[in-house]
Amino acid sequence: MKIIVTGAAGFIGSHLCEALVQTGRHDVIGVDSLVRDELWAIGKAHLDAILDHPRFVFLQEDMGSVDWDALLTNADAVYHLAGVPGVRDSWGASFQKYLHNNIAVTQRLLEACRGKEQLRKFVFISTSSVYGEVLGRVSEKRLPAPLSPYGVTKLTAEHLCQVYRREAGVPVVILRYFTVYGPRQRSDMAFHRFIKAILQDQPITLFGDGCQTRDFTFVSDCVAATAAVIEQPNVVGEVINVGGRERASVREVIAMMEKLIGKSARIESGGGLVGEPLHTWANIAKAKKLLGYKPRVSLKEGILEEIHYIKGLLNHQN
Repeated sequence: MKIIVTGAAGFIGSHLCEALVQTGRHDVIGVDSLVRDELWAIGKAHLDAILDHPRFVFLQEDMGSVDWDALLTNADAVYHLAGVPGVRDSWGASFQKYLHNNIAVTQRLLEACRGKEQLRKFVFISTSSVYGEVLGRVSEKRLPAPLSPYGVTKLTAEHLCQVYRREAGVPVVILRYFTVYGPRQRSDMAFHRFIKAILQDQPITLFGDGCQTRDFTFVSDCVAATAAVIEQPNVVGEVINVGGRERASVREVIAMMEKLIGKSARIESGGGLVGEPLHTWANIAKAKKLLGYKPRVSLKEGILEEIHYIKGLLNHQN
């Protein structure tokens, strides 16, 4: 298959490109804007294992100016991971970049997919943030009610995908990720910040009281579910949760990190939660049924892998 992956140099995108290429059955074109110099260095490191692979091509180009018509010629599948993530930064003037990257760019890509009869799957990567506050396990049937501008942009993009599926025949599948963590995680994300702070004897900035719980999904499990979409025949039009093997509170996670690292954390309050739910918990029955998904990595195993990764980053910087 010829597969296009947007956001290819990012945390999850780079792992996905690697997994697809390593099957030996796919030609993968990764696209990422990497508009800042520091992002280029990080992205290149993420893709280092496959940059020279004969079945992988990397394009550094702004998502709003890519010639999608040319790129989509003979493409069998598109994984659209590109976008601006993050709840806290989506308020105020910065909302404009969320509008452009999460909605306008998605619409432009969907428009380019119209009439591409060889295209078998358009996989849009969404987020548990579209659900808002929930109690217990949440299934895909629950009516979304996002709490943040970020969640609103991702839900809007989901609606665009469904419109293009119904009216233009674009073979859309939507995956909603639940708190993905692991090696290559962005430095602003909680696990990365916590581990780095403990290792460097710096304070952890904790938002909320730490009793909020999350459904944590290790990146290799997330990628396994994502890659499985193109192999399955009856998933077009579906919205599918991708959650993890374990749920825990933020304070339980910090305690686990302290034990694995062998150091105590210093915690400082960063204020309350704004735009974030107190709890997330995915019902993954549909993913199990349609994708054969079975998360395998325990929270302890996953945190340990991320600790090793961040230790390597710090050693490299020194």
